[in-house]
Amino acid sequence: MDEIGWGTILLTLLLRFWPVWLALALTFVVSARYRRRLGLYGRLFDSTIGMIGFALVIFWVFTALFADLIVTHDVLSQISQMKNKLPGTAVPDGSAWYLLGGDHLGRDVFSRMVAGSRIVIAIAPLATLFAFMAGITLGLPAGYYGGRLDAMLSFLANLILAFPVILLFYLLVTPEIAETGLPQYLAIVLFLFPLVFLTVLVNSRYYVTPVFRTKVVAAILVIGGYIYLALVGEAGTKVALLPDAADFIHVPGNILIVFVSVVFVNAPTVFRIVRGITLDIKTRDYVAAAQTRGERPWYIMLWEILPNARGPLIVDFCLRIGYTTILLGTLGFFGLGLSPESPDWGSTINAGRKLLTIAPHPAIVPAIALMSLVLGLNLLADGLREESLKD
Repeated sequence: MDEIGWGTILLTLLLRFWPVWLALALTFVVSARYRRRLGLYGRLFDSTIGMIGFALVIFWVFTALFADLIVTHDVLSQISQMKNKLPGTAVPDGSAWYLLGGDHLGRDVFSRMVAGSRIVIAIAPLATLFAFMAGITLGLPAGYYGGRLDAMLSFLANLILAFPVILLFYLLVTPEIAETGLPQYLAIVLFLFPLVFLTVLVNSRYYVTPVFRTKVVAAILVIGGYIYLALVGEAGTKVALLPDAADFIHVPGNILIVFVSVVFVNAPTVFRIVRGITLDIKTRDYVAAAQTRGERPWYIMLWEILPNARGPLIVDFCLRIGYTTILLGTLGFFGLGLSPESPDWGSTINAGRKLLTIAPHPAIVPAIALMSLVLGLNLLADGLREESLKD
């Protein structure tokens, strides 16, 4: 087969993404139909900027979900004749094309770009969520109680924020440090916060119904405890908390290091935001009314203060996913944590930059993907901020 032009390439790309277009259409139709019942998300449809951002973000989410249906080649397969080939070049046997060209090892740039979205979508939101749970769990009591607790937690947060981020990542991925099990020990501490947060949340809400509260808390501790032990422990390492036969959740060591690093860096910033908001909201009349009713401190923090801080926190959550996406790209670019053959966007940009003047497409394609996702998250945050101010 001959090479194909850009018109055919663009048309083929549009057709390859058919599951994404279908899912996008269904999402927008259903959301628009029930927008008045969907709270802040429904009001997002009143913001043009917010909707553009939402469309960009959800496009990459669906791309990650349907990646197996979209890719045209295996992301690790190499064809030596396709090294640095231009977009639209046919493979030697004439059975298909490299739609966006080949990289320096003869791998399909388009397929690696699509597969790379899975790594970002899997790590960035989940790591940000873990960081938020850690920051909220510590920030609420620091702002509510003040005093020595606030001073101590604020000092620790400032100490972590003062440490150079890239140097921290270099230390964590150093083989000598990794062999000591330090990343897993950090995971033991950081991954405990979601379990503590959910337990305290349920206990404070259903404290007056002890039978129901006990059942829910027990379920959280059993299910969440198993997930926690499976995440932080891995057979053959210094931290093996479950028998190998009972450990059904396997997190590769390099992914765990990246995940822990991102949570460790973001949690102090979230802590400072939550603490500042709590210092302001705790002076409001409805908090004083809850105290007068005799409500317990954790109930006031989680069910009076936290819901009224949701607007700024939701906006910051979207922005922080964008920061995390850039951070993951930076880690991949410097070869920290993720394996060299990983199709993540940072690693592919780093591999493509070495031949940027000869074959720019292996670096430009993942760079545009990374830029579009971060742009979408920023626009979505702007739309959410605009609508949350109307509350």
